[in-house]
Amino acid sequence: MSVRKIKGSYWVDFSINRRRYRKRSPHNSQKGGRDYEAVLRQKLARGESIDADANTTQQEQTFEEFAWKWFETYVMPNNKFLEQRAKKYILQKCLVPFFGKLRLEEITTQHVEQYKALALKKGSARKTVNNQLAVFSKLITTAYDWFNLSGRRPKILWLKCPPPSTDFLSADECTLLLSKADGVIREMILTGLRTGMRQGELAGLQWSCIDWQNQLLTVRYSRCPRTGKLMSPKSNRVRHIPIDPDVYQMLFNRKRDTGYVFLDKGEMPFATHNLIRKIRDVRYAAGLRPLGWHMLRHTFASHLAMKGAPILNVQALLGHSTITMTMRYAHVAPSALRESINLLSPKNAINANFGQPAGNQWTETIQQEAKNL
Repeated sequence: MSVRKIKGSYWVDFSINRRRYRKRSPHNSQKGGRDYEAVLRQKLARGESIDADANTTQQEQTFEEFAWKWFETYVMPNNKFLEQRAKKYILQKCLVPFFGKLRLEEITTQHVEQYKALALKKGSARKTVNNQLAVFSKLITTAYDWFNLSGRRPKILWLKCPPPSTDFLSADECTLLLSKADGVIREMILTGLRTGMRQGELAGLQWSCIDWQNQLLTVRYSRCPRTGKLMSPKSNRVRHIPIDPDVYQMLFNRKRDTGYVFLDKGEMPFATHNLIRKIRDVRYAAGLRPLGWHMLRHTFASHLAMKGAPILNVQALLGHSTITMTMRYAHVAPSALRESINLLSPKNAINANFGQPAGNQWTETIQQEAKNL
């Protein structure tokens, strides 16, 4: 592959069957250029023309035409499988049916507002509509950046949504769930409850990621549900989690040097559908409400918050990219708020002068009230 940077842009330059192809990459990085070249080579291998864009000017492209080019040249190389699947669904079922026939430059803020109104009228939740608008926003921003379209970019006003509710297991429910599980599945459930790892991270955990001396677990991989290959965790963030004594002893008893930590009876990594079925069976046996592997992560974070762990520490352990994502667990920690309110109690203010000179009337009044309580 040949990717070169010329005057601030990356160009791909390659030959097939003695014919030279030279195209400007839509991505402003060398990796993006290599991915773009791979897409072009795949098109040529399928017998498709990569010069078809010449028949339609950039300004004349409809939303539908650009949407699928954007999906193939931007989403496929840069997003993981689950993100690809979600965006493809939103394009097929939501955005293309509404905006598809409009030219890119014709789309205005009014069209966006009409789309929001229609989606809400059909019964879509506000959070769902915002997710769809997020895909639209990225697509239309990319179009304006790539093609330098004239006109004003449509403005998106996000819908106000109530904070998401978070369901988690109580301590008794955790004990009950573990009592109905056995073998490797019990080990995975316990590890999920004590580390907050995602399902793909549990499935992709390697023995080499465990530091036995420092009792530290490094979340470095996540197993792709489609290909089964090891990828980086969500948000491409590697994080380190101290290992709980119970989890440490459990894993230490059967430690190895390399390979997957959790394997099925056939000594193979767990497939996604098998993991879903396994935890469903355990949940049925325990008589608990419907739950999945991600609820173990919610339980981990919620219990930390209830026991007074600093919210920044919870964020680091979960690997959240922003503190906003972690704040959903703050509501389960009312004790911290109670301590703040207690600071205003006269009993706790006897020796505090609040920045006033000692012996002033304000301090004396508080002390007198405290004695009368």
